[in-house]
Amino acid sequence: MSSTPALTRTLKLPSLVIFGLAYLTPLIVLGIFGVIASETGGASASAYLIALLAMLFTANSYGRMAAAYPVAGSAYTYVRKTIDGRVGFLVGWATMLDYLFLPMVIWLIGGSYLQAQFPAVPMPLWILGFIVLTTILNIIGIKVADRVNLVLMSFQILVIIFFVALSIASVSSGLGAGALVSASPFTGIGANPAGIAAGAAIAAYSFLGFDAVTTLTEETVEPRRTVPKAIMLIALIGGGIFVVVAYTVQLVHPGGIFENSDAAGFEIAQHIGGNFFGAIFLAALVIAQFTSGIAAQAAGSRLLFAMGRDGVLPRSFFGKLNQRWSTPVFSILAIAAVGLIAMFMDVATSTSFINFGAFIAFIMVNVSVIVYWVRQRRGGKKLNALLYVLCPAIGVLVIAFLLTQLDAHAVAIGSIWLVIGAVILGFTTRGFKSQPSQMAMEGIDGAS
Repeated sequence: MSSTPALTRTLKLPSLVIFGLAYLTPLIVLGIFGVIASETGGASASAYLIALLAMLFTANSYGRMAAAYPVAGSAYTYVRKTIDGRVGFLVGWATMLDYLFLPMVIWLIGGSYLQAQFPAVPMPLWILGFIVLTTILNIIGIKVADRVNLVLMSFQILVIIFFVALSIASVSSGLGAGALVSASPFTGIGANPAGIAAGAAIAAYSFLGFDAVTTLTEETVEPRRTVPKAIMLIALIGGGIFVVVAYTVQLVHPGGIFENSDAAGFEIAQHIGGNFFGAIFLAALVIAQFTSGIAAQAAGSRLLFAMGRDGVLPRSFFGKLNQRWSTPVFSILAIAAVGLIAMFMDVATSTSFINFGAFIAFIMVNVSVIVYWVRQRRGGKKLNALLYVLCPAIGVLVIAFLLTQLDAHAVAIGSIWLVIGAVILGFTTRGFKSQPSQMAMEGIDGAS
């Protein structure tokens, strides 16, 4: 019997989709609506539509790789197994910008919402509360976190439905665009292609997490079939919600001029539903951050666990599972510890580099699918060139373009992070001469 630690398979398709949507946080479309509308000149629906199309090509690639390698690790594992262990380490390192620091950003935003409403309570206490609750739920086990996510996601979706309904009622009464069918949410007011492209790059932040379910592959029943379906459903459902909400809300407020673009969603909520609905909307935003934090911490800890089990991170700490709960407790606690940094940061600084790591991972997963296709073809196995070559190639080009739309600050921080990873890799591989340490993965797929 293998001594390699393996996670327990309990999750099915609905649970994976709920987990992925919780990570996406559908309500975030309203949280950052003003920012995207301002950037695009009121063409927020176009920005989200472009981002959705871009993510679908990459979602296809994640699905291909999840079926080929149904183990934890996501982009890190796929690149390591198809291209090279050293490249895989660097991709995993870049991905850590997303998986390791995104929970911190989520908890910081949630704390900011609460502190704004209850200024007498210091924000560090709110952040600590988020961290403690989500950490406990994730340590106890993914099934408990799954049940909590289902309840809280239901409330979040309900608020979105009410927001859209109230927006439609407002426009039907003659306010805003004055008509429910209009091209203005796609064309904007004074919008230009460059602004819409930049808005799409920001909108892509809302999609971060559609790939997170790949980190739960070892906890999924029949992962070769379930995970690819879940990835596409998450991208489609999440993207559909983003486009519809952006469209209807843009009808209420045509154009991209706001008194405070950061609080545009709250202002529109009060406008269409009064102070009572405004309060409900704020409560939903806080709950959305909580559910997203649960999912983000769970996903990040699985990436650390996979890298620890392979030995590219300290195996004795990151590569172990708790015997009672079968969860990577030390990896979960590591994510919680990083989250404490939120007490000393602001939202603008902490979010600036998140997309960089995600885009690097997206590009390399697309490349991995093409490399996998070449290797399988050499071995005599023919795969669909449309799904394994053309779609990934388009995914590479689109994501690379979005990467160029990030601000210089984000690119600078991301590049510095990659350089640090390269230095660590060079040291541990004796000048890149050997492969990073890894353990044999045979026998733990459990795929059927």
